[in-house]
Amino acid sequence: MAKSRRRGVDPREVVVRLAALPPVYRLQVLRAMGAEELKRVDREWRGWAMDGQTAPERDWRVWLIRAGRGFGKTRAGAEWVSAFARDNPGARIALVAATVDEARRVMIEGESGLLSVAPDDERPVWRARMGEVAFASGAVAQVFSAAAGEKLRGAQHHAAWCDELGKWRGGTRAWDNLMLGLRLGDNPRVLVTTTPRPTELMYRVMAMAGFTETCGSTRDNPYLAESFAAAMHGDYGGTRLGRQELEGELIEDRDGGLWSRDRIEACRVAEAPALLRVVVAVDPPAGGEGADEGNGTGDACGIVAAGLGEDGLFYVIDDASIAGASPARWAAAVADCAARHGADRVVAEKNQGGAMVRAVLTGADVSLPLTLVHASLGKVARAEPVSLQYESGRVRHVGAFPALEDQLCGMLVAGGYAGPGRSPDRADALVWALTELLQPRGKARVRRL
Repeated sequence: MAKSRRRGVDPREVVVRLAALPPVYRLQVLRAMGAEELKRVDREWRGWAMDGQTAPERDWRVWLIRAGRGFGKTRAGAEWVSAFARDNPGARIALVAATVDEARRVMIEGESGLLSVAPDDERPVWRARMGEVAFASGAVAQVFSAAAGEKLRGAQHHAAWCDELGKWRGGTRAWDNLMLGLRLGDNPRVLVTTTPRPTELMYRVMAMAGFTETCGSTRDNPYLAESFAAAMHGDYGGTRLGRQELEGELIEDRDGGLWSRDRIEACRVAEAPALLRVVVAVDPPAGGEGADEGNGTGDACGIVAAGLGEDGLFYVIDDASIAGASPARWAAAVADCAARHGADRVVAEKNQGGAMVRAVLTGADVSLPLTLVHASLGKVARAEPVSLQYESGRVRHVGAFPALEDQLCGMLVAGGYAGPGRSPDRADALVWALTELLQPRGKARVRRL
């Protein structure tokens, strides 16, 4: 390390190289370093930082780090405040958390807080009685509670760090008073670090002028124990809680939706019992014959497998939907899904051309019974009876199907669709599958030619 430094190698480059090493070799290199070299490496935050942890280069007034737990939001916030205090002697900074106690435990005294990230020669002083952090440059950071927003009235600041905005109860007053007092200096700014929740304040902040955001998930942090990340994603991956707390997604319920997030979470199970019937339903893409294989220009083809359990309940067991595929490719995906789950019937919407649907499925060796259904009713009218099965507790999701569930929650009682994509293709396929299972039929077998 010392030899490299004499040759003019930027310490940040060394840090980047260290971060790229396998853990065992990285540890060997670090153990070989002297105390001063270790300090230099530790101080090179921009070398260690991941994408999303450092301030965007473009101009901004409000920067939101929206990320999952363990991503490194607190470290990013503490490093940004420390750098601001270093570069702006005498600055006034606000530290706002849900409570004063959380500000102390996380933002100041935490493992990634202000006291931990500062080098020895710049270590700030925490004056607990005064509720402030004094930096070596003369800058001072004052602690505030979002639950006591009136205390921010009249206070003026050059910058602010707001932590876990999604947890602020009644935090609108605190936010407004903070922003009204953010008027010192030439370029006042506020950093928000949070795991997102669909609150009114969150949406207000994201709609502000001068807003920018960076995002990240738990799995993005290479310094977390692999066993922890694997366990968390194994237990919560794809669920609403996991998508929010691990992936940093902003998950919301639509007003007037036929499905709710809570209802879907309540029907989630790890496995299905023995299934008496399995159906694969297909919502062919509009203009399917014109899709160009391999170039991703075609609409999505919804492909969903569901079964009737021996307990009399319905089980959604697979979302095999495929986007941008030619008829030959999506038909093959249908055949594979049917064979994989031992389906006894394929149900396909024929509005886009029943003859074409039958031809491409036959060409893909789907030789089990095929039912072509006509969408004489609107999507909402077709979906309402199925949503009632969810309400009555008769449907289960075996695992998590994030894309499908987002579409279900985007279907509105009053008509229309407010979910992702142009059309609820996956949700339509699910509706066709469960509608078919509601009609008793004899068992059949999947046969591949």
